[in-house]
Amino acid sequence: MVDAQQDVKKMRPVYRNIGLAQLVKYRLPWAGKVSILHRISGAALFLLLPFILYLFDQSLASELSYQKFQDFTGNILVKIICLGLIWAFLHHFCAGIRYLLLDLEIGVEKSEANRSAIIVLFLGLALTALVGLKLFGFY
Repeated sequence: MVDAQQDVKKMRPVYRNIGLAQLVKYRLPWAGKVSILHRISGAALFLLLPFILYLFDQSLASELSYQKFQDFTGNILVKIICLGLIWAFLHHFCAGIRYLLLDLEIGVEKSEANRSAIIVLFLGLALTALVGLKLFGFY
């Protein structure tokens, strides 16, 4: 009887509460990293929505406000913030498509899900790099 209880305890999954100090050492799978970044990017887009709407409003109000808008967005700090928002949008968009496909039960196998998570992560970064090159005037 005791052996049966020990076997049941060995078969149960272990769920750990991870503290901030342990988070650095914890090895999260690619799908977990993409999931966390999806949440972070969604929160960033939501919280910075007033800034995005302000920029949009300034770009459309008049010729003079458009000129001020160009001066404002010419600042390197504003460009970096915009680049972060661009990454957040592109990552959130790509990961959202991945989650829609997973909801349709496409790519739910462990190896496929891992591969799609890696693709989403690097696709978001590559698209951000392309837009960033345009933003900083390299082409």
